[in-house]
Amino acid sequence: MIRIMKISLRYLFVCVSFWATDSLVAQPLPKHDLRFDSLARSWDEGVPLGNGTVGSLVWQKNDKLRFSLDRADIWDMRPMKGLHRDEFSYQWVQEQVKKKDYKPVQQYFDAPYDREPAPSKIPAGALEFDLEEAGKVKSVRLDVAKALCIVQWDTGMSLETFVHATEPMGWFRFTNASNAIVPELIAPKYQGTLAKSGEVNSLVGDDLARLNYQQGTIDKKKNAIVYRQEGYNGFIYEIAVRWKETKKGTLEGMWSISSHYPDHAPQPKAEQLVDAAVKSSFAKNFASHVHWWEAFWSKSAIKVPDELLEKQWYLEQYKFGSAARRGAPPISLQAVWTADNGRIPPWKGDFHHDLNTQLSYWPSYSGNHLEEALGYLDHLDENKENYKRYTKLYFGVDGLAVPGVTTLDGTEMGGWIQYSLSPTVSSWLAQHYYLQWKYSGDIDFLRERAYPWVKDVCTFIQNITILDDKGKRQLPISSSPEIRNNSLEAWFPENTNYDLALMKFTLKAGTEMASVLGKSTEADHWNQLGAEFGDFALTDNKELMFAPSLPYNESHRHFSHLMAIHPLGLIKWEDGEAAQAIITNTIRQLDAIGPDWWCGYSYAWLGSVKARAKDGEGAANALGTFARAFCLPNSFHVNGDQTKSGLSKFTYRPFTLEGNFAFAAGLQEMLLQSYAGFIDVMPAIPADWTEASFENLRAEGAFLVSAKRKNGQLSEISILSEKGGTTRLKVPYEQWKVKSASQIEITAAEPDFIELSCQPGGTLTLLAR
Repeated sequence: MIRIMKISLRYLFVCVSFWATDSLVAQPLPKHDLRFDSLARSWDEGVPLGNGTVGSLVWQKNDKLRFSLDRADIWDMRPMKGLHRDEFSYQWVQEQVKKKDYKPVQQYFDAPYDREPAPSKIPAGALEFDLEEAGKVKSVRLDVAKALCIVQWDTGMSLETFVHATEPMGWFRFTNASNAIVPELIAPKYQGTLAKSGEVNSLVGDDLARLNYQQGTIDKKKNAIVYRQEGYNGFIYEIAVRWKETKKGTLEGMWSISSHYPDHAPQPKAEQLVDAAVKSSFAKNFASHVHWWEAFWSKSAIKVPDELLEKQWYLEQYKFGSAARRGAPPISLQAVWTADNGRIPPWKGDFHHDLNTQLSYWPSYSGNHLEEALGYLDHLDENKENYKRYTKLYFGVDGLAVPGVTTLDGTEMGGWIQYSLSPTVSSWLAQHYYLQWKYSGDIDFLRERAYPWVKDVCTFIQNITILDDKGKRQLPISSSPEIRNNSLEAWFPENTNYDLALMKFTLKAGTEMASVLGKSTEADHWNQLGAEFGDFALTDNKELMFAPSLPYNESHRHFSHLMAIHPLGLIKWEDGEAAQAIITNTIRQLDAIGPDWWCGYSYAWLGSVKARAKDGEGAANALGTFARAFCLPNSFHVNGDQTKSGLSKFTYRPFTLEGNFAFAAGLQEMLLQSYAGFIDVMPAIPADWTEASFENLRAEGAFLVSAKRKNGQLSEISILSEKGGTTRLKVPYEQWKVKSASQIEITAAEPDFIELSCQPGGTLTLLAR
């Protein structure tokens, strides 16, 4: 039982005019930087720079310093050849499954994705610098706080380069250079003999020459180069670079990339942008760039005793700030760091909505980066009419479905249809609208964007499902992403736990949203519809199954069967013994079968799952394995076990970002949880983490939370309520006292909990006594 020290009234209202807590330094420290004694020799280990629209990788190719340049909206947008045929129909697939004649489905819907080179994300180009006389590289550093790459040579020459935080522009400055340094612009090879590299598939990437572009033009002028490349159907992109010698031995330069689609509004050309920028300076632009990053880093901070996990978290936050931005496309598989190897990127660098985009935005909510997360939802809303076209075309019903694999404008691309044409993709995306609302407390967003999306998805669920002979609602055919690959056996006549969890969640969210908006008739309807679905499939040992006819009996990278535990939170530890048994037994089985066919993102996801089970040691171990074994030296997640020590039988290295961001979310889940209707501070901390702290992590209800743990005990909790309202706080103190409070009313609600009634801007700091 909590004892409230020095408080005799049941209701306490304390007005104090300040909001105070001993702060962490809300910026990364030098120990979080990337540091090397040489330049990387492969593009995927280069130093990453970016701003969501353009990006750069700094590395060394042969004997040249190389900037691999990229822009997120450079795409070959041709329709997927062979995909849109008369058979492009959910009904036709059902018939083929019923006939057990699945080969035509594979040939029509899956084979084109591997066979055709496009649609696809494509690379932009590169800058190279001949530094033969520069001497030996002494050090390479990514200053994470300032998003600045610094290279130093033993001759005294140095390079500083950054991608501006808010402009589609990169800058570089060489100092103490003994000779004039002239950049060369290197264009991708869109013409030439096709490389002979064995089997071509979506993993290794096709040769760029298969796109059949005419090679673009490179126009060299004094202190300037412009490259123009025409792609499919009149699309053009342009790279421009300019430079100037500001004093002897100092060279400043800037580059930009622009993209131009014939059916889009005209955009400034890269050449125009650099011509204007050359009148400015490196220092002036760097100052405004750093200002943005200072604001970004001020949003949240953590400190944990595991140095590997802490550093990885800051590197993930850095990459998130470099890849997620409103006004830019959302995070794709590689975001602004497309493969610079003469090939189309792995899986075409597209938007995979079977987990990749979803995991990429997990850390934004509790990490207090809601503004950057809105870029994801902006993209979905912008393409909503295209999704509705697809819904009617493929499923033949009204409502809202989203392809699981899409182009830049949301058009379907094919691939394994169990996920690329899954009926529940839009349900998983609906959770991100729900989370944006819950963490922001923005009622206008709920009314104007979140509920309209969820309502359309609920309508689709109603239209696509049927009642079985027991009166239970189900899909005509159901699947669990990537389980049994793209085979006939991948389809089930009853709802898989994956599809079931997503449909249940969406209808539950629709009920809640409609209720808050006063739409009681709609709320009742969604609630009734949700009640028509059956229970989750469990083994006799209370373990979640893939489907009623298939237990979790094989190691698999996609934890689709436990979506109800995480991320959807339909089965919560806080629900009591029955739920805890399901969670415990499902995780135990997952561990027992083992990680043979896991990817790096599996370990990152497992961190959140174990944190939800209040297993701090297990969560930390999973995240530590991810950081040690599944990341390159520059922190990029590459799917396979790079240590080749048996952590996975996948030992390859295709770079994708979702594992990186799922890692950050997992560590945040250890430090703060609020999905169960109350704020739980440090709910999954290993016992040996005797000291830890965080600042301004965000909880549902628009509460910013800071906390400290000292000598193995939670010593301080501070809360700021942005929007006001009520919440419950779990207080793990036998005795505590109020250090400061303003516009917050405290009620001792029940053992281990207090209820907070807050005015907008209300603050509270509690101390252990």
